[in-house]
Amino acid sequence: MKIARVVKSDRETFGLVKDGKIATKDDITQSTGIPIPMNIRDFLFDGWFEEILPKIDEIEFKHDLSDFDVLAPIPNPNKIICLAFNYKDHAEEQKLTPPKEPAIVNKPRTALNGTNAEIICPNFVKELDYEIELALIIGKKCKNISEEEAMDVIFGYMILNDVSARDIQAMDKQFTRAKSFDGFAPCGPWITTKDEIDDPQNLKLTTKINGQIRQDSTTSNMFIKIPSIISILSKSITLEPGDIISTGTAAGVALNNPNIPYLKDGDHIEMEIEKIGTIQNKVRFVD
Repeated sequence: MKIARVVKSDRETFGLVKDGKIATKDDITQSTGIPIPMNIRDFLFDGWFEEILPKIDEIEFKHDLSDFDVLAPIPNPNKIICLAFNYKDHAEEQKLTPPKEPAIVNKPRTALNGTNAEIICPNFVKELDYEIELALIIGKKCKNISEEEAMDVIFGYMILNDVSARDIQAMDKQFTRAKSFDGFAPCGPWITTKDEIDDPQNLKLTTKINGQIRQDSTTSNMFIKIPSIISILSKSITLEPGDIISTGTAAGVALNNPNIPYLKDGDHIEMEIEKIGTIQNKVRFVD
């Protein structure tokens, strides 16, 4: 299934998405008689999602998704963990050796942004970059788990654009502030549950800037694979339901690439991951 968080006329809700239609929380309750909770995290991780699954065929998808603004699927994750240099092709273009264990950056939840929303960047940033990433949504609390157990704790997947201010990154000599600006984590467009993805290590991913392809790769190019990422992180960090782990980006970013320009005001970003969906955002620089 695909689960989206949406807003219309200042009223936020969530629901199931199918073929461009959405069945909202209220529609699900009306169709099934199950009084699902107001909070999407409670719905996803406290047993309500599993309760409605046997009644999926009873649910009527009444509304066009295009009538809603689509928000970041998880509004308040405890953690957003992003991996650096985890794609062989990206590490090679940066003339780096991929790290043997995850090199991570934490983004704050205030960086989250929805599809079709603007990425608003202060004018003092001169080198704004994009990074398409497959993001994992953790569904179960876990600590010290094995690689064999790791896939069981994933609830689903989404796209995350790990937007980065490269000049700030160079000045600070580390990643955190450069990747933590408000709105620097557009994601979605929804959560695709893991049962819909046979092999998350074999998904095509593409970034287009103003219609021109910049990143064209596949998740098979990850250096540290998903089970290892989860297992290694869980040895030092307790992973919790709703946590987001973004698994690194592919070659084709502007950093250290003289043939690729940084983002400018008005640029249109389109990111697509096979079987997951597409997110689109426009860049706006402000004083």
